[in-house]
Amino acid sequence: MRIDLHTHSTASDGTDRPAELMRKAGAAGLDVIALTDHDTTRGYAEAIAATPEGLTLVTGAELSCRVDGVSMHMLAYLFDPEEPALLAERELVRDDRVPRAQGMVAKLNELGVPVTWEQVERIAAGGSVGRPHLASALVELGVVPTVDAAFAGDWLADGGRAYLEKHETDPFEAIRLVKSAGGVTVFAHPAASKRGRTVPESVIVEMAAAGLDGIEVDHMDHDLDARARLRGLAKELGLLVTGSSDYHGSRKTCVLGEYTTDPEVYGEIVRRATGAFPVPGTGGV
Repeated sequence: MRIDLHTHSTASDGTDRPAELMRKAGAAGLDVIALTDHDTTRGYAEAIAATPEGLTLVTGAELSCRVDGVSMHMLAYLFDPEEPALLAERELVRDDRVPRAQGMVAKLNELGVPVTWEQVERIAAGGSVGRPHLASALVELGVVPTVDAAFAGDWLADGGRAYLEKHETDPFEAIRLVKSAGGVTVFAHPAASKRGRTVPESVIVEMAAAGLDGIEVDHMDHDLDARARLRGLAKELGLLVTGSSDYHGSRKTCVLGEYTTDPEVYGEIVRRATGAFPVPGTGGV
């Protein structure tokens, strides 16, 4: 059983429409896929309608969080998307993305980069706008060779020359809100140091005590040493261990199913969730 619990569509910063993502997941031989767009559930309806037989869809989101000045992402699975408090927080985060991105365009212009807001809007194509769309614009303009290079250098990474902060949820509040909406929480790529500063393990200990369900260990941004360290920490804290591709379509080099989650862990996530249930494919459209 092949289970990929972290993917993105054009509802946020992926390049595949939700329907196309479901078809590709089926063709890749996946049995379970989670749709976890940034701070939005707008891709759900299209994904559900297009899920082929033999593939099960787990609805979710990747929530933008910040603790002690460090940005982090919280994967939320199988929550009630209409629960008012969590919905209001997601909308607050999502609505702040546009003025933040516009401000980053202005900073890039000050640095001599001729990026325009119209270019970023075109690349976002109606999705929840974010730094990857700005990175794609830099690639189009020949400023950097790849999207990853825009984050590895001093352009868009945390603290970079064109970086601006946005509203991000306190992770302890995110855990509370997701739990109240019947969902399950997993700290996404906690050791992805090439993205910027990472959250100290002491904070992960505190989040575990606050109800965090798991940590994403098997991820393209974690080397073998990081995975071993995180597995040990998860065992010590009683946290679930997940693996996933963090697929973004052509925007990143990762492929669907590159890393996967153990079926027993997936079963435990489903058992803990009360806000929604996995959706088995009916053949798609």
